[in-house]
Amino acid sequence: MHTEERTFIAVKPDGVQRGIVGDIIKRFETKGYKIVGLKMLQVSNEQAEAHYAEHKGKPFYPALIKYIQSGPIVAMVLQGYNVVAGARHLMGATDPDSAEAGTIRADFAQLKEYNVVHGSDSVESAEREIKIYFNENELCNNGKSMSELVIEHLDNV
Repeated sequence: MHTEERTFIAVKPDGVQRGIVGDIIKRFETKGYKIVGLKMLQVSNEQAEAHYAEHKGKPFYPALIKYIQSGPIVAMVLQGYNVVAGARHLMGATDPDSAEAGTIRADFAQLKEYNVVHGSDSVESAEREIKIYFNENELCNNGKSMSELVIEHLDNV
């Protein structure tokens, strides 16, 4: 039997300002991941500091905080099989110049510092990041994606 996991994805301010939110979301939906949480928000100081806590004290920390608060983000929670690794593969390397052709960052970003999208790097990070941006009652746990229905069907054949 397959088990699902969740990940946190954010379309960063440059992606929102450029009007490519739909293009980015489409990549994840096309892969078959289910969106269980989605909202646009202006990141608060508290959220920014919690999100980048592991970088506090590093020289680039102030720039990270400034960037994530420079405009609204679109925050989402995706659910699916191996979604953390799968979403990271779809996003591509952090530096767009190193990202594989066809990935979100290779297609839409030009600079490492402004790479349009964030994705959790582990299940543990995803759990922590989801709690920063979403309350449990904001997540929709019912309903199945087409991917879930197909896999469920195949598992029962």
